[in-house]
Amino acid sequence: MNRKLVTAVMVLSLLLGAGAMYVGLQVFGDSPVSTTTSPNSSNENSNAKKEKEVVINVDEQMKKIQQAFELISTEYVEQVDQMELIEGAIQGMVSTLEDPYSTYMDKDTAEQFTQSLESSFEGIGAEVGMQNGKVTIISPFRDSPAEKAGLQPNDQIIKVDDEDIAGLDLYQAVLKIRGEKGTVVKLEVERPGVNESFVVNVTRDTIPLDTVYSKTFEQDGKTIGYIQITSFAQETSADFQDQLNELEKSGIDGLIIDVRGNPGGLLDQVQTISSEFITKDKPYVQIEQRNGEKQRYFSSLTEEKSYPIVALIDKGSASASEILAGALKEAGGYDIIGEASFGKGTVQQAVPFTDGSNIKLTRYKWLTPDGNWIHNDGVTPTIEVRQPDYFYASPIVLEDGEELVFDSNNEKVKNVQVMLRGLGLEPGRADGYFSKQTEEVIRQFQKDKGISVTGKVNSETAELIQTDLLEAVRAEENDAQLQEAIKVLGR
Repeated sequence: MNRKLVTAVMVLSLLLGAGAMYVGLQVFGDSPVSTTTSPNSSNENSNAKKEKEVVINVDEQMKKIQQAFELISTEYVEQVDQMELIEGAIQGMVSTLEDPYSTYMDKDTAEQFTQSLESSFEGIGAEVGMQNGKVTIISPFRDSPAEKAGLQPNDQIIKVDDEDIAGLDLYQAVLKIRGEKGTVVKLEVERPGVNESFVVNVTRDTIPLDTVYSKTFEQDGKTIGYIQITSFAQETSADFQDQLNELEKSGIDGLIIDVRGNPGGLLDQVQTISSEFITKDKPYVQIEQRNGEKQRYFSSLTEEKSYPIVALIDKGSASASEILAGALKEAGGYDIIGEASFGKGTVQQAVPFTDGSNIKLTRYKWLTPDGNWIHNDGVTPTIEVRQPDYFYASPIVLEDGEELVFDSNNEKVKNVQVMLRGLGLEPGRADGYFSKQTEEVIRQFQKDKGISVTGKVNSETAELIQTDLLEAVRAEENDAQLQEAIKVLGR
């Protein structure tokens, strides 16, 4: 197997466009950097609460399943596909777990995903999961088509190209979302806190495998190093180490580690990176099995870095990102800046079957150094900083021929007003009422852009507003969380 394919297989869960979705920390490292069990592990084992087991006669129950299979196969009013019955039975078992991260992929679906990996990584660039029966955005990748289109964590996709995807499993839905670079997929989305669903057109693109980016900032005579990790793929820890070495050679006075919008990835990669900063005095993560037994993971590091460190997180930081943030916060004592993270505290493993199908099954919980399980709650920052309101604005979605005009009052107008304020323009209000002042601001915007001056928001005006807003969001000076981190380290 060539290196490209090996890398592709390892990041199968990271790239929705590559033909898969990230389902969690699905690879449990066989060779962690340094591991040890808790000194009290024997006591923990002996005192662990015994699992309540219901004794059943497995042979009898399997006969029951076979009887149901034969009954439906031979007596149902219409001809049925026996393989579909078997696949459905497996799907049914997995679905009873009510776990969005445990999933089954049949042979045909698995083949489609695997075939797409060898040639390209193309799609919208987002991690998705199944929550409350709906395909849900966990996190769009930084600079991905999904992020540029305005998709946000917790957005729920209900239709793909006008087709209702209710009833599809996660893999089936993803196969409809992914596609070739340059093609457009139409997604109908429900967003918490927004009354009506809206449509987002996302132009698929190639999703890069590079996961680590670095630079420096100057603040009050100090050089601040910055490393962004977009996901934890196979080469992430090696790339991180190389770029950290370069920053340290340049003589940095502090370091920012940015895992905002990072959906997670491979456990062994975050283990290696955590071991760069967390000394051997405390574990950087704990793994808990179903019987309550915990294994604590330690580094061999004897001295902490000579410079201060802060980490950036947001609601799109999930899984492995949260392991790193939790380690830096609880074991390293470093500041975590931003918003509470997503809250995924489980570990999955892929278990293949001989026919090519597989189950990704949640097998462990992971705990922070202090033993906290952050599932559903996330890692809480030590310094909470929310981005400006326009960072969270929903896309402006207009039907064919629709315009927003004076005296209208709705959620779309409110969204436009929030965006205008983000561009430094003052619409007079941001409650959704299209006032005269809002109309005048639109007129001035249209005049500045050299388009027809009507004072109405049509599709052309909406697109230009959103394009300018994206540039404003990308501007480092507008990034309140980043600026706070630079300020903290520049003191």
